[in-house]
Amino acid sequence: DATIVPFTVMHGKLPILAYRIGKLAYITDMKTIDDGELQYLDGIDTLVVNALRFDKPHHSHQLVDDAVAFARRVGARRTYLIHLTHEIGFHDEANKRLPEGFEFAYDGLTIEIQ
Repeated sequence: DATIVPFTVMHGKLPILAYRIGKLAYITDMKTIDDGELQYLDGIDTLVVNALRFDKPHHSHQLVDDAVAFARRVGARRTYLIHLTHEIGFHDEANKRLPEGFEFAYDGLTIEIQ
């Protein structure tokens, strides 16, 4: 079922929409999420979520470690990190720093969803 279901995440103090499409969740600008919104992530397989950089906390964006912890919390099998700064570094080298099941997305990436 590829029904699109919006839900709310917090971009600092600003609520924004994220989306669930079948077993994929797409979140571009999240710092936090209310526990009441986690129901929309039950049973997801693939998570696409923002991870601004490795270091230096930001008031409205997750860092890589935050995104990894969030993906594990919701049980995503695979996670693509998006909304990055140049501080992440070169794609291949930066990917080596990620745990299994995680990778940095790139322009032109195609993700199969079911």
